[in-house]
Amino acid sequence: MSAKRLGVVVIGQSPRPEIAAQLRGFIGQDVAIEVRGALDGMSRADIDAIQPVNGHAALFTRLPDGDAVKISKEVVERRAKLVFEDFAAQNVTATMLCCTGEFPSLEGKQLVVLPSAILAGIVRGLLPKGRLGLFVPLTDQIGELDAKWQRDGGEIVSVALTPGSSDAAIDEAAAKMQALSPDLVVLDCMSYTQATKDRVRQTLRAPVILGITSAARVVGELLA
Repeated sequence: MSAKRLGVVVIGQSPRPEIAAQLRGFIGQDVAIEVRGALDGMSRADIDAIQPVNGHAALFTRLPDGDAVKISKEVVERRAKLVFEDFAAQNVTATMLCCTGEFPSLEGKQLVVLPSAILAGIVRGLLPKGRLGLFVPLTDQIGELDAKWQRDGGEIVSVALTPGSSDAAIDEAAAKMQALSPDLVVLDCMSYTQATKDRVRQTLRAPVILGITSAARVVGELLA
């Protein structure tokens, strides 16, 4: 087994081979990638029962069978913490949460990479003032996530785009975003892919930041 191990926690269930494949493009072949799900061990009925109370408490994910589900952030955070503790007990080299949401109970943990913190740092560095455009998975997240990104001198505009949407739906969402004239755009979900970024870039004039590749580059640097 490789001496270097990356423990990845997805907010749904494992396996998620497409997540591991995207990460592998930025992480050396000498690093073993182990993906676990915060909701591993739960039945579909259990998952359907953990509905969020509002947009701020809602998370989007896809299950291994491809189904898209909306789940409670509170439940995910509680269960993900236990998975990270298990990874720590196994002395993995580094761990990463595969979600762009904020998880206060996981902040400050040694060698736990949180994509939300990485994206926030990128945006602060690139756009100290201006209009930030957000693609979010759920319509009820529009406006609810503004507080996470709000800063002095900044303005937030959001458009809903379900990860895995058709090209036509992506084009429609990109046109809506372009009409809002953002200075910088973030695809604010780890389920968005490079293909989605490439598609929206055909319409948008602003630079576009993709969550999963941004986090993967940092992890790759950490493990190099």
